[in-house]
Amino acid sequence: MASLSRIVFTPDLTEQVYQRLLHAICDGELAPDARLTQEDLAAALGVSRQPVLQALRLLKKGGFVSDAGRRGLRVTPFEASAITQMYEVRAVLDGLAARRAALVHAQLDPAILREGRQAAAGQHIGPMIDADMRFHHLIYTASGNPLIAATANQHWHHIRRAMGAVLQTVDLRHVWWDEHEAILQAISSGEADRAERLARQHCEGAGYHIAAQLAPHGTLAHAAGTPGHAGGADDDTLARRSHS
Repeated sequence: MASLSRIVFTPDLTEQVYQRLLHAICDGELAPDARLTQEDLAAALGVSRQPVLQALRLLKKGGFVSDAGRRGLRVTPFEASAITQMYEVRAVLDGLAARRAALVHAQLDPAILREGRQAAAGQHIGPMIDADMRFHHLIYTASGNPLIAATANQHWHHIRRAMGAVLQTVDLRHVWWDEHEAILQAISSGEADRAERLARQHCEGAGYHIAAQLAPHGTLAHAAGTPGHAGGADDDTLARRSHS
């Protein structure tokens, strides 16, 4: 066998830089359309330009940064149509996951609801989005189909980024957790049709409201197919709110 030089293990600096920049973009620390230069980022992170260059290539491949002509690279602006498409796919996945979970009468830990409501009452968006992700992944796991989570995760960072931007100005926090509670109840009681319907309405409504806020001048606000309920809530959920 040919002589091969031994690999010396070192932490993957490129991966660290990539994750740091990805989180900064998703959490709004690096705003949409912000100019990105290797020099500035390397100085801010205290690293050389090489791992920054590699990280930017990965971010560009993922659609988080894009070319800005002579300005180099920029944080990719939001596209409402892309968010709508992601939520259309996610609505189907979440509906399927909720149905499968309900068919086996999965008993999800209700502590996630308390955790989510506490996060929603706080001042920071990040913990609420983290709780939202955990809620949905509990259902994905309970579905027994690992491909649901694997498929949904492909777009999670883009969804997180859009949620973070919208929830800074639009208060859908408590509405979403009311809907989460209704979905959880339908799953635990084995109501597969209802669980699927609620999960799909939740995602479709959330996607619509997020895309409407991201569209220039609110152009989606009066588009055809506007959900009749805020956040996608069903009639039972709205009735409970009106008496609360």
